[in-house]
Amino acid sequence: MGADHDHRGHRRLVRAGLLFGCCGVLLAGCASMPDSGNLKAVDASQRPDSQSQVRVYAMPPGDDAGPVEIVQGFLEALTSDDPQFAMARKYLTKEASKGWRPDVQTTVLADGPNAGSGSVGDHGENGRSFPLTGRKVATVDKQHAYQLDDDAYSETVHLVQRDGPGGKEWRIDRVPPGVVLGQSDFQRIYWSVNKYYFATRSSGAGGGADGGAGGQEGLVADPVYIRQRIDPVTETVKALLDGPTNWLNPVVDTRFLTGIRLKAGTKTLAPDDQGKLTVPLNEKADPVGQERCTEMAAQLLFTLQDLTSSGVKEVELQRRNGSQLCVLSEDRAESVAPARTADHPGYQYLIDDKQRLVRMPAGVGSKADPEPVEGKLGSGEQPLRAAAVSRDEERAAGVSLDGRSLYMGSLVSAGALGKPEVRSKAKSEEDGLSTPSWDGRGDLWVADRDPKRPRLLWLEQGAGEPLPVKISGLDGRIEAVRVSADGVRIALLVKKDGKTTLRIGRVERTGAKGEQPEISVVELRQAAPQMEEVTAMSWAGGSRLVVVGRESGGVQQMRYVQCDGSALAGATLPGLTGVKEIAASEDERQPLVAHSDDGIVRLPTGAQWQTVVKEGSSPVYPG
Repeated sequence: MGADHDHRGHRRLVRAGLLFGCCGVLLAGCASMPDSGNLKAVDASQRPDSQSQVRVYAMPPGDDAGPVEIVQGFLEALTSDDPQFAMARKYLTKEASKGWRPDVQTTVLADGPNAGSGSVGDHGENGRSFPLTGRKVATVDKQHAYQLDDDAYSETVHLVQRDGPGGKEWRIDRVPPGVVLGQSDFQRIYWSVNKYYFATRSSGAGGGADGGAGGQEGLVADPVYIRQRIDPVTETVKALLDGPTNWLNPVVDTRFLTGIRLKAGTKTLAPDDQGKLTVPLNEKADPVGQERCTEMAAQLLFTLQDLTSSGVKEVELQRRNGSQLCVLSEDRAESVAPARTADHPGYQYLIDDKQRLVRMPAGVGSKADPEPVEGKLGSGEQPLRAAAVSRDEERAAGVSLDGRSLYMGSLVSAGALGKPEVRSKAKSEEDGLSTPSWDGRGDLWVADRDPKRPRLLWLEQGAGEPLPVKISGLDGRIEAVRVSADGVRIALLVKKDGKTTLRIGRVERTGAKGEQPEISVVELRQAAPQMEEVTAMSWAGGSRLVVVGRESGGVQQMRYVQCDGSALAGATLPGLTGVKEIAASEDERQPLVAHSDDGIVRLPTGAQWQTVVKEGSSPVYPG
């Protein structure tokens, strides 16, 4: 077996690729196969149509394929739309195929796996070994959870010769765990989908798979990645039934009892012509009552509606014997489960050139000029530099012009402003209090950036004694705070050594019922790793944020990122000069609003930036 066999196999694969390529099908076997030396990285970015929506099919091993061709063919088969990786298994020995579990993890590399030249085994072993190397971007675990990982990747593929139908053939007998592929292939193959679970009121004090109905709050988005062309509806339902990801699990409950899964033998799920999806469950679901069942159905319905291609408008859950457990339509879903995000905002808010809190009607078509809000915060008596409006739009928290005081004011009456709720001892106006943030529970958060006493403060229902929040793993000073609508995640801009990065933490509340809880932020993780400097951010949906920043050596840009740290393909927004602040509504139909060199501007969907007012700052939506 030598280069001659490798060369003949390569010619066969190229001819097959050209034949099918004429039909518009992209074949993994079309990539070049070197006769000797190092293998090239497997990465869809090398293909001219890598982002097209055609299905990708792998090629089987060619007759008399040499070791180089077997390794290359296997790596390319991992990037195909093959449901069970059946074609990839053809490159493995029977024993290796039985032990290989592609679902255990997916390793995402920056440029795909690089394979060095094969080395002959020691002591006369009839085999070849190929090192696989690369730089990790992330891993996706068995729960489908995306986790950033920038370590080096180093594994080995080992091949042996075995007797086959046509004589001796090379096959892989030792394979790295799971699947490994390049970042562009990952973005082509996988979708980010939000699963939905109920937030627990205690948030960390007893949440789990069998959480009771008492204390449930709203629905929390739990982003996962699934293969978008391999029966996404069925895979998404299975992922939801498997329960929340490990990072989110301490602060959410699922209404599905432990052990509830799809009925044995269920191969695929698909809605009918009217958008109704029937989901048969196993015997663990048989005793479920009507209230719990409708909450289970709400989790399913909201999850599948986030899967935009599902077309699901109604869900029916069935017992193992085929009898109906319950039915839930999208019209009734909001009455069963609290809204996934904030209510649709009535207004957009900003600080005008007179340092007053003003508002303008929300919505793309609104042309009204900003007007002062009701109450003292709109009077100009207390000049403001920043503000946050409660999600019910009845109260606002305003930061004084010098950044040292936080006031609470009504937006529905003209009562007195009162004493500051929070004071900072910062000497510089550049330090002091950050823009506040309201969570979906009605609590207020603000960072005191006093260099001598930096802290994150929490005010229950926006009033009373501000409590310091414990933050595990914080390395740097908090510059900005945004809490998600569900109240269980917090986004922080953290500054250290002159650079500011975006971190996402989990909010946990502990303590006895009826007592003031102890609030802590745990397991901080990076959320915009591709950006060297992040200057502004805002939640823009259940699991998505819009961020302003720059990559290393680059210019300022705006883009959407997921709270798990993954970047959404094609998520860069139209350019804007000198963006200082950004605001997004968790109602994703609302336009972005920004403070830039052009003043206060907003970006309706599918349009360009439009100037609202020339002078102003601190644009915000409720929250």
